Amino acid sequence: MSGEWPERVVCRFDDLADPGAREFRIGEGYWPFRGLVVRRGDAVYAWANVCPHQHMPLNLGDDDFLVRLGPGVLLRCAMHGALFVPETGVCVAGPCAGRGLQPLACRVEAGMVLVRAPEEQE
Repeated sequence: MSGEWPERVVCRFDDLADPGAREFRIGEGYWPFRGLVVRRGDAVYAWANVCPHQHMPLNLGDDDFLVRLGPGVLLRCAMHGALFVPETGVCVAGPCAGRGLQPLACRVEAGMVLVRAPEEQE
């Protein structure tokens, strides 16, 4: 399905901290598509911003996704504390352990982060 979605520029690669995460929205109205991109070194990963536990966005505030645990960094669902590996989207702790975030195809070209995503939440 994600291969059929249009590819869109969501941010500049240099605007992402390392490590860093940023929310993006596509579409308008009541149900725009909400996604997030995560930078780890030179790699970028993109996910739908929907926790598999209760289908709520991971963040409560703007771009508030990452938590540091020891030497590592994980994505956190602010509602119920689920923790996800940024590179795989797999939940490693919390109410949806073992489940994962919906991946989105992404790439970097000419300094821009491009993501394939729909116009609205599905």
